[in-house]
Amino acid sequence: MKKAAIILAVGQGTRMRSKVAKVLHPLMGKPMVMYSVETVTSAIGIKPVVVVGYEAEVVKQVVGEQAHCVYQEPQLGTGHAVRQAESILTGEAELILVVTADMPLLRVETLQNLLQIQQQNSGPITLLTVINTKARGFGRVIRDKQGKIQAIIEEAQASPEQLAINELNASVYCFSADWLWQALTRIPISPKGEYYLTDLVGMAAKDGLSIQSYTVEDNTETIGINTRAHLAEAIEVLRQRINNDWMLSGVTIIDPSATYIEPGVKIGRDTTIWPNSFLQGDTLIGENCVIGPNTIVRSTRIGNGCQIFASVLNGAIIEDNVDIGPFSHLRRDAHLAAGVHMGNFGEVKSSYLGAGTKMGHFSYIGDATIGPNVNIGAGTITCNYDGKKKYLTEIGADVFIGSDTMLVAPLKVGEGARTGAGSVVTKDVPPNSLAVGVPARIIRKLGKNE
Repeated sequence: MKKAAIILAVGQGTRMRSKVAKVLHPLMGKPMVMYSVETVTSAIGIKPVVVVGYEAEVVKQVVGEQAHCVYQEPQLGTGHAVRQAESILTGEAELILVVTADMPLLRVETLQNLLQIQQQNSGPITLLTVINTKARGFGRVIRDKQGKIQAIIEEAQASPEQLAINELNASVYCFSADWLWQALTRIPISPKGEYYLTDLVGMAAKDGLSIQSYTVEDNTETIGINTRAHLAEAIEVLRQRINNDWMLSGVTIIDPSATYIEPGVKIGRDTTIWPNSFLQGDTLIGENCVIGPNTIVRSTRIGNGCQIFASVLNGAIIEDNVDIGPFSHLRRDAHLAAGVHMGNFGEVKSSYLGAGTKMGHFSYIGDATIGPNVNIGAGTITCNYDGKKKYLTEIGADVFIGSDTMLVAPLKVGEGARTGAGSVVTKDVPPNSLAVGVPARIIRKLGKNE
């Protein structure tokens, strides 16, 4: 049967106490709404329709080409919101899946099970339920003595006896499309002047139609986010899921409770993650690495066999068998070739360090291209900025830069050259030459073994 999906992403989420639309709040580095978009797309195989309202243009921009967006204006309840997708979906699908964007922990398998039950349902509705003594504001599922679903009673309208019911409506539905579009025209208006999707359940029961349900086994899937506390709760669940999946895939996580790995991260087998490590963005880590403790890695490529200890990496490329830290900082466009050693309290920005190069502690390398097997002494600085422009430093292979050398760009240091400790180099250094002093001067040529 042809399927389609509607994601409701309309409300402001006033309990978030935020100017930002609720569905745009980040969850492990990704806007909340994108979890629903990606999960639903995986479940049905095509783009969903997202109904937007508050900050509609921003939500639409975030969703991009991954969904069709339609507007709800004015905002007259969930039933009215679903109707906004009718013009797009009429005649395009036999089953309509409806979810809310503030429930980002739903699994693909759960939605597929719901769809499968509706395919076998002779009636027009299958709804997702959860058994939980903690109601979280969900409506109660009302059944008759034979167990047939008769209605959904919202918490605010429920009697004390109904409040004692622990089967809850998770606000996720699968409808027969033809019935849905016709029934939406008959929803009664509420005292608040709104049209509620839950009323469709009572309407179907009154007409003697079959209403089926699928009860989710993992209650955490139905955590709805309405407050910052709910957001933190969802982040904790998602973090545990991600960490568990990586451990099952061959990654060692020393302390999962103290490790943060975002969904876009990829990690190779036999890599070990130590506590207080944060792996973010589209980071890619190879095999047999040791990351942390106390390390932050954002959108960085790390090769095999690397060791990164108590450091911050952001937008960098690290080739195989590199060791970094402690307390090093790789800024955007830093590129460390295979076998590079970067000592403690070093910083690299927009620079390439060639294979086998060793960078001592307390050094800064910015806007530089450095050849292989270079020694960068402790306290070395590339003076790359004159207050207006950035300038490039080029260092050839097998160069030895003495401790506390100032390299005033633009500058070239030829292959096999050396600088003396404390030198301020303001002019190019020819290959195999020794430069010393303030300012540095060439004092002699170097022999092959020097």
